[in-house]
Amino acid sequence: MGDGSVIPKIGHMKALLGIMAGAGASYGIYKLISGGSFNKTRNKKSASSESRGLKSTETGDIVLHPGSLLAKVSGLEVVRAHRAQCRTVDRASTESTGDIVSKSSGSLEPQHLEMLLSLLQNNHPSDRAEILLTLGNTAAFTVNQDLMRELGALHVIAGFLSDPVPEVRVQTLNALNNLSMNIRNQELIKVYVPQVLELIEMSPVNSDLQLAALRLLTNLSVTDEHQHLLCGSVTLLLSLLVVSNEVLQIQVLKVLVNVSSNPDMMDDIVEAQAPASVVLLFDGRTSPAVLLRLLTFAGNLKAWRPSALVAEDLRRRQDSLYRVLLDQSSQLHSRLVQLLSHPDEEVRAQVARILT
Repeated sequence: MGDGSVIPKIGHMKALLGIMAGAGASYGIYKLISGGSFNKTRNKKSASSESRGLKSTETGDIVLHPGSLLAKVSGLEVVRAHRAQCRTVDRASTESTGDIVSKSSGSLEPQHLEMLLSLLQNNHPSDRAEILLTLGNTAAFTVNQDLMRELGALHVIAGFLSDPVPEVRVQTLNALNNLSMNIRNQELIKVYVPQVLELIEMSPVNSDLQLAALRLLTNLSVTDEHQHLLCGSVTLLLSLLVVSNEVLQIQVLKVLVNVSSNPDMMDDIVEAQAPASVVLLFDGRTSPAVLLRLLTFAGNLKAWRPSALVAEDLRRRQDSLYRVLLDQSSQLHSRLVQLLSHPDEEVRAQVARILT
């Protein structure tokens, strides 16, 4: 279906779509790091990685496919279309935009997705967030992830990462997050990692923008394939960890746990500049959900064994993560001993594993 047959039918988009998503305002914060990437090839799967995707708002069966990327995602509920996928193509020419957006996201046909993509590019800016929300819900269905890639939707959607409206950027990230649950889609989405990191840097702390961006990075770092793209972002993540709320801390730690499970990333992690206050999070007053992930991260670091020469070089870097958490002068050991009496059994078990 071409644009000429679509545009006359797209009036009153807000009333037709009938869905909105909130987002925080975006302002500047100081730049914490300069980005970087390393061209390394890694094929080993990450054994202790975490990921989180958005849940579809549609009612449907929850299915995880064993061995798939989705099955690797910790705690993710993935909605798969279970209704009939196809209606006759000739009926689409008589369907209005309202008819299309009222369908189940899992039953949209290629021409419907083409219409939504056309609307996204040609409709009034005030409707973009609503259209992106519809596309994001559609992308939550496994059957649509390949189709949207083949239609060129990833490039079109990612183009709105720089939209001036914060709500549009949030819905763009949410749509890319759902699309990233497909390995082939990740190959196209990975080129936007620098933009995603910049959004984290420039957005207000604890904003919806930061949370959506971190969710996307979590999915992209589930396997070793794209973790090297985050090697220059460890300082940013650690700095965010010590100033953010519990929800954002959990998402930051999911990314740090993913990358620290890869031995090839360890040099970049321990050399990163780190706030001294990171060690203060190892405390009984820290929420168990945050503390457990923090202990997993620390356990990954403790499992790394540098040579004496490398350790001595790192020791001279006053503000490195090595000095903050791994050096003999660090407060981490004494804080871990105190956590052996934590009321949460899983926390005590994690601490015991690190200390042995």
